[in-house]
Amino acid sequence: MGTMDFKADPSAVTINLLLIVHPEETASKQKGQRERQTEGGRGAGQQVSREPCEKTQTMTPYSNEETQVTVEIHPKNTTGQLIKKLSLGKGPQRLPSLRGQDNKGFQSTEAPRSPGGKDLHAYPWDKSSLKSMPVDLRQFEKLDAYALKVNVTNSVEELVKALLKQARTDLEKVRAIWMWICHHIEYDVVGYRDKSQLSSKPIDVLQTRKSVCEGYAELFEHMCSIAGIQCMKLSGYSKGFGYKIGQTFTGESDHAWNAVYLEGRWHLLDSTWGSGSVDDSLTKFTFRYNEFYFLTHPALFINNHFPDNSNWQLLKPTLTLKDFENNMLHKSNFYMLGLLSAQPETAVIPTVNGKASVLVDCRAATLFMFKLKGTDEHGLMTLKKHGMKLDIYPQKTGSHKLQIFAKPSKGSEAIYKCVLEYVVECKSVDKAMRFPKDLHQPVGPSWFTERQGFLRPSHPDPVIHTNDGRCSVTFTLGKDISVLASLHCDNGSLTEDGGRRHIMQIHRGNQIELKIHLPHAGNFVLKIYAKKKSDPGNYDYIFNYLITCLNTEAKWPAFPQSYSKWAADYEILEPLSGLLPANRNVQFKLKMHGIAKVLVQAENTYPLTQSRGYWEGTCNTSGCREVYVMVHENANHSFYSHVLKYEVEVQ
Repeated sequence: MGTMDFKADPSAVTINLLLIVHPEETASKQKGQRERQTEGGRGAGQQVSREPCEKTQTMTPYSNEETQVTVEIHPKNTTGQLIKKLSLGKGPQRLPSLRGQDNKGFQSTEAPRSPGGKDLHAYPWDKSSLKSMPVDLRQFEKLDAYALKVNVTNSVEELVKALLKQARTDLEKVRAIWMWICHHIEYDVVGYRDKSQLSSKPIDVLQTRKSVCEGYAELFEHMCSIAGIQCMKLSGYSKGFGYKIGQTFTGESDHAWNAVYLEGRWHLLDSTWGSGSVDDSLTKFTFRYNEFYFLTHPALFINNHFPDNSNWQLLKPTLTLKDFENNMLHKSNFYMLGLLSAQPETAVIPTVNGKASVLVDCRAATLFMFKLKGTDEHGLMTLKKHGMKLDIYPQKTGSHKLQIFAKPSKGSEAIYKCVLEYVVECKSVDKAMRFPKDLHQPVGPSWFTERQGFLRPSHPDPVIHTNDGRCSVTFTLGKDISVLASLHCDNGSLTEDGGRRHIMQIHRGNQIELKIHLPHAGNFVLKIYAKKKSDPGNYDYIFNYLITCLNTEAKWPAFPQSYSKWAADYEILEPLSGLLPANRNVQFKLKMHGIAKVLVQAENTYPLTQSRGYWEGTCNTSGCREVYVMVHENANHSFYSHVLKYEVEVQ
C-alpha cells in the first residue's frame, strides 16, 4: 500500500478519523505469501512467513520535531476503530527535503486511486509495443549508469536522495529506483528455504541486499513513496519457478509485484523478475537483468502474472483465472526477440491423427530450434520469412514436454533461448512419420538458405514425395559457390560414397539441378553443403530435405562414378544408371564441351561422335566388369583422362 501523507493546516487542530480501506489496497495484506520466482526460476510456490494480517499495521509517513502523524490501517474483515488523534502542530509543515542538483523538493503523494477506464489496455495484445507507455531506452543510458554506481546502505531515504540527483521526471525517478533494485538486491535462496530469518522490511532488504519477492515489492513501494510517486504493491498468482504447464491455481497468492502511477495512468513492473534468476535446484541466484518487466504492457504481463484483484490486470476485457491457467506461457525472451504471436494459444496441444502443429509469427528473420522430451527427432520445423512452422509427430502416446527456442539471425555468437513451452498430449502414433536420425532441423529451404545463395527452389516445402523413387530439385545459385549433396537413411544401406552417388549434379548457367535416384523405398535425408569456389576449405552444411517413397518396388542403382576431369557443367543424358546390363549394346549420349575426342573403354574401345553439342555412340558390354568413359582434351596430346566409370552386371 502506498504511503498517505497529510498537508498541515497552519493552526493547531485535533482530528478524529475512521479510515476505510479499499479492498484492493488490503488485498495483498489479506493473504499469506508464497514465492514463485521466474523464468529460469525463483520460488516454488511455498509459504513465506509474514506478520498475521489481523495485526494492526502502523505507518509513519514522516516525522520531525514538530509533527508526528500516525495512521492505523485495519483489514476489511476487522471491526473499524477510531484511530488515534492526529495532532498537527502550529506552523507550515513540509516533507523532508530531497532536493538534488536537478530535483525540486518532492510533493507528498496522494492516496493511490483504484485503476479506472483510462488505465486499461485492450486484450489481446495489439503487437505495437512491449511497454505500457512510450519509452526510449537510449535516453536512460546515463541515468542507468549513474543509478548502478550509487552505493548507500544507511537508510532508504538517503538512498533515494542519492538516486534522484540525476532524475528530473517521475518516469526517471521510477527508472532510477528500478535499476538500483534490479542490480543490487539478490534473491534470497537461503531465506526462501528458512523463513525464520527472512524479513521483507525495506530497511532490512536494503542492508542485507537480499530478499524474496515480498521484500523487492515493499522496497520498491517504499522508495517510490519517498520520491513522491504513487506506487502499489500487488499480489497474485504467477507462472514462475515450479510452474507446471496446465496446472490450476488455488489457495494463497504466490508472488508480489508493483504498479506505479505515471503520466495519468497505472503501469506494471516486477523488480524481482527483472533482477535475475536462480538455478533449477533453487540454490544459487545469478544477476541477469531483464528489461522486459519494466512497465510491461498489461496484455503481456497477464501472461504470467494474475493479480488477486482483477482490476489490477489493467485490461479490458479482464481475463478469468481459467483463461490464465489455460493460456500458454510466453517466456519474456519471446517478446524480447521480436516474436509476436504463437498458435495454438493454449498450453496443452492434443494431437490429431498423431500430429500437433505450432506456428510462430515474428517481426524479423529468426532462427529456431525445438526439443520434444529433450530431442528434436520427432518433428519437422521450417523457417518462414516472418516466423516458423513446426509439425510434431510423437512416437509414443502420453504427455510430451515441447520446448521452442529462438535466437536472432544476426550475430553467430548469440545462444538459443527458450521462448515457448507446451505439453503435447498424444493419443495415437503415426508410425509412417518416423524420421531418419540424420534429419537436421530446420528442414527445407528458407530465408536462411537464400542468404547462402540457394534461390528459387523448385520444392519450397520440406518434404519431397516420390512415387517411383526418382525426383529432381533445382535452384538458382545467387553466389559463386560449389555444391555438394549426399543421401542418408537409417538402415545402413548407404555408405558415405554411396549416398553421394545416388545424386547427380547438373549445372546450366547459374542453375543447378540435383537428380536423386533412391536405392529403395523409405524415408531419406537429402543434405546440401556449399562453399565459395575460391575457398580451398571444407564444405559447410546448409540445409536438408526429407524425401519419402512408399513404393516398395522402387529400386534404383547409383549414378556412374565421376572423376575430377568431369566438369560441373557436363551432363549425362544416357545411360544414367551406374550399373550396365551384361552382354548388351548400350547407347551413350553425353553433353561435354572443349573436348577433342571421347572413347568408351569396355572389352573393346568405342569412339563417340560429336553431333550438335553431344557426344553419342554405342558400346557393347560383353566380356567386361567395368566400363570407362575417357576424354582426349587436346588433339595434340597422346593421353586420355578418365571422366566416368560404370559397373557391369554379373551374369
